[in-house]
Amino acid sequence: MEMDHIIPESLGGPTVRENLWLACSMCNDHKSNRIAAADPSTGEVVRLFDPRRDVWSVHFAWTTDGCSVVGQTPTGRATVVALRLTRVEAVEARRAWVLVGWHPPKD
Repeated sequence: MEMDHIIPESLGGPTVRENLWLACSMCNDHKSNRIAAADPSTGEVVRLFDPRRDVWSVHFAWTTDGCSVVGQTPTGRATVVALRLTRVEAVEARRAWVLVGWHPPKD
């Protein structure tokens, strides 16, 4: 895990608690300095998920096997694509976590 600026420093985001969150390095690399991306269903550019103000369960759901995340809203769908949350490495890691009872989260 690494610290990520929700609004990147390159876009004027401050280094304060309210603008920081933990992200896996691969997700953070894919996010780069973006704060918005296209919703794959509509093509509309929407803001990415903000873990400090958005509710995860409003924007995302787990597939029945618990291995893949599915965007439920324009923000959720755009975030899934932009951060590549369904990349093979992430899905396989979650599959192992499901087997040992660590995933999906209960809340």
